[in-house]
Amino acid sequence: MKRKATAVWNGTIKEGQGHLTTQSTVLNETQYSFNSRFADGIGTNPEELLAAAHAGCFTMKLSLDLTEAGFTPEKLETTSVISLDNGKIVESALTLNAKVPGIADDQFQEIAKGAKENCPVSGAFSFAITLSATLEP
Repeated sequence: MKRKATAVWNGTIKEGQGHLTTQSTVLNETQYSFNSRFADGIGTNPEELLAAAHAGCFTMKLSLDLTEAGFTPEKLETTSVISLDNGKIVESALTLNAKVPGIADDQFQEIAKGAKENCPVSGAFSFAITLSATLEP
């Protein structure tokens, strides 16, 4: 499987702007700029897109792993916070809140850790990945 996205940029780094389009057109000439990346500008940015990719991939992998272990997740909600420090991405911090009937917390934590380590997006990252997982009653 291959997926593609296209970036177009016009102008200088601070005054210019660009847009992103994905193969699915979920992003269709979606605006991004210096301000949307480093300030409070309108639009998206690469770090936000990495966060979405990581949260989505991890959550799907966790659902697969729980299902294979005999559990049906009622709800899995994951947030990824990508940290950019001195021009380098240094971390993806995953925060998971889950409702999975019938699973013990220690087994849930073990499966969640495995999903963090083995989802395809985690494998593509060379920076730190942390996970805080909470199992709701």
